Amino acid sequence: MTKKLGVAIVGCGFMGRRHMLGFNALHKAGKLSGEIVALLDINAETANKLADETFALMGVKPKVYTNIDDLLQDDRVEALDIVTDPRTHHIIAIKAMEAGRHVLCEKPLALTMKTGRIMVAAAERTGMVLGTAENYRRGGANRVAKAVIDSGMLGKLHLMLEFWAGGDDKVIISKWRHMKDTGAIGLDMSIHYADIIEYYVGPVERVWGRGIIAEPTRVTADGSETITPTGEDALFASMQTKAGIDVQYTYLPSGLGKRYQQRSLHGTKGSMTVPPDRSDGDVIVYLGDRELKGGELIAELEALGAFININDVTKAVLGADGTGGKGAAWADVDAGYLAVEIADFIEAVQSNRAPEVDGMGGLRALAVVYAILESGHAKREVSVAEILDGRLHAYQDEIDTAIETFNG
Repeated sequence: MTKKLGVAIVGCGFMGRRHMLGFNALHKAGKLSGEIVALLDINAETANKLADETFALMGVKPKVYTNIDDLLQDDRVEALDIVTDPRTHHIIAIKAMEAGRHVLCEKPLALTMKTGRIMVAAAERTGMVLGTAENYRRGGANRVAKAVIDSGMLGKLHLMLEFWAGGDDKVIISKWRHMKDTGAIGLDMSIHYADIIEYYVGPVERVWGRGIIAEPTRVTADGSETITPTGEDALFASMQTKAGIDVQYTYLPSGLGKRYQQRSLHGTKGSMTVPPDRSDGDVIVYLGDRELKGGELIAELEALGAFININDVTKAVLGADGTGGKGAAWADVDAGYLAVEIADFIEAVQSNRAPEVDGMGGLRALAVVYAILESGHAKREVSVAEILDGRLHAYQDEIDTAIETFNG
């Protein structure tokens, strides 16, 4: 039996707890090939609270650390699962990889392209596995949709629509997610969708777009405080992929009224709609007068010899169709998605392969989003290549300066 990988979760707040629940979903399903041996947080109380909950759920109490150097002296720690403030991702990840530890880093991989590039370079230099925690693609609907695309069922693809509009003026998740120098929500959420776009239709090459602050004032959920955002909460873009497929992108979590969400693909033989992520909706394929979904769609894909990437781990934590099942609790579905990405990372380390979303995968998603923001700043079409190689960075300069100040 392969030895369990010793993992330390770095960052024990909201996202750290979610990752712990991902480990627990694997534990409950008998699919956990790793073990949470340590926790790191600058707040000892936060870390100890998560350690107690980990013990209650999994029967093993991780050792608590408040200093990265002390953590890296622990030989049981073979890999770090980083879920800290994105301004610190590169600092922690590089130190870990240089100390011979593998790294799974929550998205965004880094807060800017400059810091992301040095993370990827460190992985190449040290030979350590660097994975990006990107969970949306792990769900059953996106796996089925990818199989439909790869099967050729839709014919030659012309267009992908990724559209989200509608919301209110409430703070989304946390106040720092509305500030430019800490990773505004427009960037934070668009990273997910950039990953889905490239997962579906391949590398994006050209981008024309912009970001805006749609809600100049946002209010905390309890109404007790207002904030003035400095970072974009909405992004709009027209893109073209290497394969010549056009992509129309909108993320606008603003404006009272009905919320609209659409993910669809349009080709010469038909079209496809995909339900919202972490939902129990159906992928629906329209071929002339035919409408395929559920078991009928799966049967059609199987007849075409298509590969549906719903593996045994996914089935164990999210059911046979990889969705969690009709009416499943959101928290359980969320834990299942995270479990699949964690299991993939652990297997990658143990089998010496790249994870499904490696460091470059995370960097490319970041580059697509920054292509939108840099396009708006430069008021011209930009290429993803000039974002990746650092030729275009004017929008990010202010953030890089703030990062350097924050990290001393």
